[in-house]
Amino acid sequence: MTFGLVHGGAHGAWCWERLIPELERRGHRAIAMDLPCEDEGAGAAEYATVVVDALREFEEPVALVGHSLAGLTIPLVAHARPVRRMIFVCGLLPEPGLSFRDQQAAEPDILFPYKGGRAGLRDRFYHHCAPEDADRAMERIRDQALKPYVEVTPLKEWPGVPAGYVLCTEDRASNPAWSRRVVPERLGIRPIELVGSDHSPFLSRTKELACVLEDLATS
Repeated sequence: MTFGLVHGGAHGAWCWERLIPELERRGHRAIAMDLPCEDEGAGAAEYATVVVDALREFEEPVALVGHSLAGLTIPLVAHARPVRRMIFVCGLLPEPGLSFRDQQAAEPDILFPYKGGRAGLRDRFYHHCAPEDADRAMERIRDQALKPYVEVTPLKEWPGVPAGYVLCTEDRASNPAWSRRVVPERLGIRPIELVGSDHSPFLSRTKELACVLEDLATS
């Protein structure tokens, strides 16, 4: 199985560096890429192009994993290339015809309120990570441009691809209560819950996340 790993806002391919060896130990391939998240002109369509290009050499359907903000991108990738399953990890879910800001106005509980600036991201994203892992992540975190949040999603309709959803019960960014409510309504599935995990299970619960992703991808 080939996994395409798509990072969330302000992150990079680096955030999957522990997960990739775990998937490889299980006999799979995993490809991660850097999205142009600092580019004010790049939105979900441009992100999807980067993902498609990174996976171009793999003709077989991939298991496409999108963390957090990448939930706005991976359905576009599934329209552009063969995808076996879309797996959202703490993921946002785009609604055709709306921007993410429109969604927030209608559903203000999607994300927990946040006014902490860059310094507050450590507690928001990494509060169950080892201190040295949180330190290293904060050294590599990038600025995130606003276009993916404010543009009307380029997604016209959801792709006919099976989906999975991983919910982290101690998430301080994406609201688990919102995910429990909307995932069955919009994806027709129940989320899998990583009990006790923060927003960054690729760092804090790597082996458990690898096991869940494998199960979802091969089911």
